[in-house]
Amino acid sequence: MGTVEAQVRTYYDTAGPAYSQLMGPFWHHGDLESETAGLSPAEAAKALALKQIKAADLQPGGTALDFGSGVGGTTVYMASISGASFVGLSNNEWLSEQARQYCAEQGMSSQVSFLTAGDEDYKTLVAWPTDSLDMVSFFESVCHLPDKASFFRAVFRILKPGARLVGVDWLQRAFGEYQTDEQIAQWMRPVEEVISIPGHGTVDSYREMIEAAGFVVEIAEDLYPGVECWGSTPPDDGQGWGSYDGELSTVIHDGKRVLDAARAAGVFTVGRFVARKPE
Repeated sequence: MGTVEAQVRTYYDTAGPAYSQLMGPFWHHGDLESETAGLSPAEAAKALALKQIKAADLQPGGTALDFGSGVGGTTVYMASISGASFVGLSNNEWLSEQARQYCAEQGMSSQVSFLTAGDEDYKTLVAWPTDSLDMVSFFESVCHLPDKASFFRAVFRILKPGARLVGVDWLQRAFGEYQTDEQIAQWMRPVEEVISIPGHGTVDSYREMIEAAGFVVEIAEDLYPGVECWGSTPPDDGQGWGSYDGELSTVIHDGKRVLDAARAAGVFTVGRFVARKPE
């Protein structure tokens, strides 16, 4: 089967085209208030990205890394609203190539580039010098990493003193009748198996890892407190996940099924993080 990281790369060979067809260039959850107000999934995703850019205080002319940049929608959007230069990073060349094409279509190629890294390069981010970046972001990508702590340590090294790490990620939590690890796992383990996730963290475990890397955590919050986390993929399947008929469509159907079950149980959620490297 190879390493977990290689399995993730292979997963996106199949999932990438499906996600692009079903979600367009914006793949992550959005701002809950924007969703509740009736904004489209893309507009809600942009609203959340804008909130993260503001939290990072990223300025025009700054430099940033977006880790796990997918097909580039959010990376390009963050560059356009901030005036900063971005590098989007993925370990899947199909994703990077799609992102480059999207970036060119948006007229942003002089400000944004997309690189494909080795499967385990996230542990060191050795391509970036120490104290070199003004922001690092991630949007629902760190969940795929088996060694999340090493990633946070690498990010701490490459950020400038005073700069921020901002992120959004899939998490698990106790909810309702499901309180123990075993009770939560009955819903979350199938998600991990189908969607190539080695294990979901919690708001608290992420905060602890980020603090252990040296950061001061300014925000660590559940974006769906006290409610089921459906985001842009409600059980009515308006996006068409259940009827998707592309390559290995069974994997996509299975992913929708097990994720819907975890959402309905309330144990799946999405967290938001903002952390500052001390001066």
